[in-house]
Amino acid sequence: MKRIPLHCLASAILCATALAQTPYPRVSEEAFRARLGFFTAPKGIPLEARVVRQWDKPDTLREKFVFRGAQGFLVPGYLEFPKAAPKPYPLVLLLHGWSGSKEAWYVDGNNHSGGEMRKALLGAGYAVMALDAATHGERNVEIDYQHVNPFNDPKAPPRQNYFTYAEISVQTVKDYQRALDYLTARGDVDMSRIGLVGYSMGGMDSFYLLSVEPRIRMAVACVPPLYSEGYGPASPIDYSWGVRGKRFLMLMGRKDELYGAGKVEASYREYIESPETRLIWYDKGHTLSPIYVPDAMEFVNKHLGAPDQR
Repeated sequence: MKRIPLHCLASAILCATALAQTPYPRVSEEAFRARLGFFTAPKGIPLEARVVRQWDKPDTLREKFVFRGAQGFLVPGYLEFPKAAPKPYPLVLLLHGWSGSKEAWYVDGNNHSGGEMRKALLGAGYAVMALDAATHGERNVEIDYQHVNPFNDPKAPPRQNYFTYAEISVQTVKDYQRALDYLTARGDVDMSRIGLVGYSMGGMDSFYLLSVEPRIRMAVACVPPLYSEGYGPASPIDYSWGVRGKRFLMLMGRKDELYGAGKVEASYREYIESPETRLIWYDKGHTLSPIYVPDAMEFVNKHLGAPDQR
């Protein structure tokens, strides 16, 4: 009798499980389109962008810049260029997860494997850009320097989050659109070759950005939870209407406690799957480890094109 490889057997079991599952519920296409205006950055507000610091290293040049967000807050970000690559640079946006910051992409071995992902992109000739999401990182001034996960001091009145998840995601998506306006004005980035890698909340944001921002050609969404009543009008599954048919890779952990693998598989097959999309599973939880980096890089190279092949 012919022996079936274990990885094939595991895939068959997962597919059988998915067939027994129903997809997450989503809103109608009409309701989806009615929401898009909330995620679209307004025009005409001055950017007031400026570079405030530089790190000149042997292989890369990193800049810290700030610009005015759509609600008036200053938005800080990092922009890093590989010195050996030709201009204008193709660029990948890096979106961090909940309770993280842009610094997550500058640390090796964290839950994002952020340093490994960023260095792989720079080494392949891509520039990278990372912002602090609304209320995160240096932007905790927006919530009185508190943390997005409230600490309930028994000696103080209980405090809830100042902003809902939907409010944070809407503002962050608008900020990335305005950051792209800033890049357009700079002239050193190839605006026809913009991609995105998002982790957890950043992967959720990729659904919204692909739905409203045509300058982003492709996205890699790592372990994004797709549905929760707590997300309100920002459940990513509702924005699968704007993802299908676009260059979109989902990298997911079978053991992740933030979603059900069967539900995700069924939702992908029903709402997202197309010749331009792909779903890859790892035997991991919400922390994938650097195992995901080669798959992400393969997808980026396929759809943004290696810089030396232009």
